[in-house]
Amino acid sequence: MCGFVGFTNHIDNAESVVGLMSDRIAHRGPDQAGQFVDDAVAMGFRRLSIIDLSEAGSQPMTNEDGTVVITFNGEIYNHAALREQLAAAGHRFKSRADTEVLVHGYEEWGLKALLSKLRGMFAFVIYDKRDGTICGARDFFGIKPLYYGLFGKTLMWGSEIKSFLDHPEFVRELNTDTLETYLTFQYSPTSETFFRNVYKLPAAHCFTYREGKMNVERYWEIKFTPDDEPTLENWVNDISDTFEDSVAAHKIADVEVGSFLSSGVDSSYVAAVANVDKTFTVGFGEDIKYNEIGYAKEFSKYIGRENTSKVISPEDFWGTFARIQYHMDEPLADPAAAALWFVCGIASEKVKVVLSGEGADEIFGGYEIYHNPDDMAAYEHIPLPLRRAAGRAVEGLPHKHGVNFILRGSKTLRERFIGNAYMFTPEERKALLKIKTNAPDPTAITKPFYDKCTKNDPATQMQYLDLHLWMTGDILLKADKMSMAHSLELRVPFLDRKVMALAERIPKRFRITKTATKYAMRLAARRACPPQTADKKKLGFPVPTRVWLKEDKYYGIVKERFLSADSERFFHTEQLVKLLDEHREGKYDHSRKIWTVYTFLVWYDVFFNNAKI
Repeated sequence: MCGFVGFTNHIDNAESVVGLMSDRIAHRGPDQAGQFVDDAVAMGFRRLSIIDLSEAGSQPMTNEDGTVVITFNGEIYNHAALREQLAAAGHRFKSRADTEVLVHGYEEWGLKALLSKLRGMFAFVIYDKRDGTICGARDFFGIKPLYYGLFGKTLMWGSEIKSFLDHPEFVRELNTDTLETYLTFQYSPTSETFFRNVYKLPAAHCFTYREGKMNVERYWEIKFTPDDEPTLENWVNDISDTFEDSVAAHKIADVEVGSFLSSGVDSSYVAAVANVDKTFTVGFGEDIKYNEIGYAKEFSKYIGRENTSKVISPEDFWGTFARIQYHMDEPLADPAAAALWFVCGIASEKVKVVLSGEGADEIFGGYEIYHNPDDMAAYEHIPLPLRRAAGRAVEGLPHKHGVNFILRGSKTLRERFIGNAYMFTPEERKALLKIKTNAPDPTAITKPFYDKCTKNDPATQMQYLDLHLWMTGDILLKADKMSMAHSLELRVPFLDRKVMALAERIPKRFRITKTATKYAMRLAARRACPPQTADKKKLGFPVPTRVWLKEDKYYGIVKERFLSADSERFFHTEQLVKLLDEHREGKYDHSRKIWTVYTFLVWYDVFFNNAKI
């Protein structure tokens, strides 16, 4: 696991600049640094040694004659099998590193054919000196990040946007379109970022840059095609076998591997199957709604493993929040990112690699909201115009359970579901913002994904959308950034091509029932976990922000930020204070909306005012 940077070379001090850019992300790879510079390209690298700890595995790495140069972040779990094929074809290897498999695989098969053979998580960039081509790719699910910027004649790329700050041609300018979109999604959901002219390569996409032209294209698709022939028992057997194979592949390392552990089925299933020596857990306070440490310790005893835990105080949380946003690169209003920050911190003191349960909910249908289409089915027999009229009639009422049901029923699935977070509606965000933007409507962002799965049932359509937006933009963003901030490699065995190929075929009735989510997966998990763990309702990574925002100290911190000069520049601050006051008085739970704006303002202060972190 590592970090890399690079740019097309039009400056005189390229060695110095690429060194500064690499040092900016030294947390991604404290073990080693390297660079390659010629008249056309500069490439920098920071290494966290996991496989082949010798210097033979250092990067940038070249082929035998030095005509192909690569920087790579990630792990290729089937690199040994691919190495055998390439060696049989005549390629000579100088290391055991999986990076070298990518170099020779590119030579032998070309970029797209190479990608079709890989199993793993990755982001890499290749410079082919033979024709001046720069190309690269991001893994199937977007586990590892890859950003690029276009500034005049300069292309720059890297594992983190912050490395671009040290390039003399980088222009630091806020992308206000992304700000408005973020207010709805709580993350940036498109390929655009919060920095104008900086983009993220989407998951399952590759690029080719030649003669100043950038071409980006998709190389892999998720397709839910349910197979009704196998029995439930068949599916459970297949899930058990396939997941165990994936966990075994994800444990390949020349260093010790640990596992995160909460009270839920996903991380418990991973920890039990992986049979690691150490598990890691964090929680807030003593309330079991916000603290899963007791569950985790009990389960660790059940599987006979050591558990390390930490209780996060409010002071810990608020005191590190600015640093968290710095490492995030873009604002992410998911408070669970802070919980990940702390659990990565305690894990990094004992291991270099951890396994985690991200992806199970999106792949196997784990979110409670996936019950929504079935819950709404009877009501949706009423003609849509009548349901829309009912929605308008209750719109001004407090959003209690019955009112929310009518409001949801007044919209189509595409209108009401943009993912697991829906903060400000387009009307609300327009009223809140002082600035004018060209941000698209949320449904314009989700439409291309819905259009690709129109033949699937509504719940599966929701899963498909979450796999492409929520999982990549929120779940995997914080997983990568929080782990790498602590020089820790985080691996996600649910997000494996073989696991996905299996999940694509499982009928909806075995994924989401009237009373359960991830039904078939939970039955598989029962073979490794006690029933109370396998069947436990999803809790997530709960953080008590809604409680803290009612306390004088933290109410005051947020109010001061809401009345700042930065806030005045972008928002109608009286509306922000109204949200804060109504939440404090218990009139409405505005905590998630408040946190969305507060997170942006903290992030903006860090990146545009150089605030202390």
